Amino acid sequence: MIVKAQAKFLRLSPPKVRQVMDLIRNKDVREAQAILFNINKRPKEYLSKILKQAVANAKVKGFTEEQLYISKIACDVGPTWKRFKAAAFGRAVPIKKRTSHIKIELDIKSGA
Repeated sequence: MIVKAQAKFLRLSPPKVRQVMDLIRNKDVREAQAILFNINKRPKEYLSKILKQAVANAKVKGFTEEQLYISKIACDVGPTWKRFKAAAFGRAVPIKKRTSHIKIELDIKSGA
């Protein structure tokens, strides 16, 4: 692990984030950015932001984008907001608004 970046308490459901994460896992940084640019899913905005943060952290340490790949990417479950919605016959139905914690770690390619 050369650099890492993370975002916490994002208002995204973790299973939906993991669908997009699986597309960029173990890819080069440039390739991952291209995939995120062309996909039509909401988590792409957050993942591309976190990836940019990680690349910026790597540039501070003296590395370039061409040298890096995504060595580890994870989405953990954050706290759930519990709300209630009115239902028929005076009942209340629970609503769970889920949150996510996303972590990205970059490393140097073995050939570089």
